[in-house]
Amino acid sequence: MTTLLETIREPADLRKLTLPQLEVLAAEMREVLCNLIACRSAHFASNLGVVELCLALHQTFDFRRDRLIWDTGHQIYPHKLVTGRFDQFQTMRTKGGLMGYPNPAESDFDLFMTGHAGASVSTALGLASGDAFLRPEENRHTVAVIGDGAFPSGVVFEALNNGRRQSDKMLVILNDNRMSICPRVGGMADYLDRLRMNPAYTGLKGEIAKLLNKVPLLGDPTERFLVQLKEAAKAGLSGGMMFEDMGFRYIGPIDGHNIGILRKYLKMVQRIRGPVLLHVVTEKGHGYRPAAEDPVTYHAPPQFERQQDKYVIAKMKSSRAYTHVASEAILERMRANPRVTVLTAAMCQGNKLEKVRDEFADRFFDTGICEAHTVAFAAGQAKVGMRPIVDIYSTFLQRAYDHIFQEVALQNLPVTFMLDRGGLAGPDGPTHHGVFDFGYLRVFPNMVVMAPGDASDLPAMLDFGLKFDGPTAIRYPKASAVTIERDLAPIELGRSEVLRSGSDGCL
Repeated sequence: MTTLLETIREPADLRKLTLPQLEVLAAEMREVLCNLIACRSAHFASNLGVVELCLALHQTFDFRRDRLIWDTGHQIYPHKLVTGRFDQFQTMRTKGGLMGYPNPAESDFDLFMTGHAGASVSTALGLASGDAFLRPEENRHTVAVIGDGAFPSGVVFEALNNGRRQSDKMLVILNDNRMSICPRVGGMADYLDRLRMNPAYTGLKGEIAKLLNKVPLLGDPTERFLVQLKEAAKAGLSGGMMFEDMGFRYIGPIDGHNIGILRKYLKMVQRIRGPVLLHVVTEKGHGYRPAAEDPVTYHAPPQFERQQDKYVIAKMKSSRAYTHVASEAILERMRANPRVTVLTAAMCQGNKLEKVRDEFADRFFDTGICEAHTVAFAAGQAKVGMRPIVDIYSTFLQRAYDHIFQEVALQNLPVTFMLDRGGLAGPDGPTHHGVFDFGYLRVFPNMVVMAPGDASDLPAMLDFGLKFDGPTAIRYPKASAVTIERDLAPIELGRSEVLRSGSDGCL
């Protein structure tokens, strides 16, 4: 029996479907996502959360001419399913198969190869600006979808600050699922919570939604009045509204799993002149209860197994990785030295720092996806006598490049960088390969760059870094940790380790 999903060869096919058919299609897409995880590890909970939003976007806009950017990109799977890649979907994250992130080489519907967070609003503004110059008669819309985990990134606010002059047809969709990989942090998270949870506004929103469902979609003066009423009430309930003050019309929050409501609002914002921020509330892991209840574990889980018609995470045997060696070494040094702190940019789980966070909550700093701030913050701590460890993926540290130089290396401050995923990152692909760290760190003054030869070297190098009077970096791979049996030599700056002496050798 042919499923609805099998009939979708391009987004235009979605426009033939009724609302009940779209809801059936959403369920079919979630089943395909579950089947993929039964084959291999992949991003899961984030994709479950954007199925309805993806369908509503592609049914409302024509992205053969309009523009669409998915920030970060790991929630791209539903988009790939409806843009002609269903037949290839089981090749996701395999050699020669589909990439787990947007990839322009696969489809014209993927405009950028995105894998890092925060740049969507800037690139979307650039697309809108260029279209306004080169093809103003086409009235193209530009849409950026960005999650609340990525939203605090500094570049997002740089873009919002410049947004009001760029385009009359610019839409930023804030996908608010109250999560990054781990629960989000910081003042922006609190601010979004207040917008979403204000009881007076939430009740008003519900009443307006009911009224909107009773009026025609196009050009009805009643609808325009309701929109104006909603905006006036919202301003009174929420004060100055940060987004409004930056030049964006703020609309929402709305239910991100109600396709009918999503279509209604997307059609409405198409008719608003000027940049719009549409606040959409979704549930990470929606439609699969274990993922919704534990979105951290199910962000990118190992393979599933079916047991009694249910999915469970397979208990796969895995060897100890360098990431575990690093996190254990950090924990031991924090126990030994009260001046040691650890900073990570939304990668507590990826860097296996949960034990550090739980035991030393006061000296553990998850800054969110704000790598530049993380490095400059570490520099301030080091300046006054602390010994900060910046534990971060090699590829993500690139986002803080200038601050490594200006605030750390140039000042010769004792910040220790722990670069996880140094080298190739396997199925995560080119946006995540940590292959540039040797090149970009060795050029800095005062910087000592180290790479462990085996698992025994890594804790010793961390000890060296925490005692060294200047910046150090330790980079290690995404790989099983191996140990070479030997008498471990002390780490000395500029001195090699002799493994064996002899009369012959080969270089």
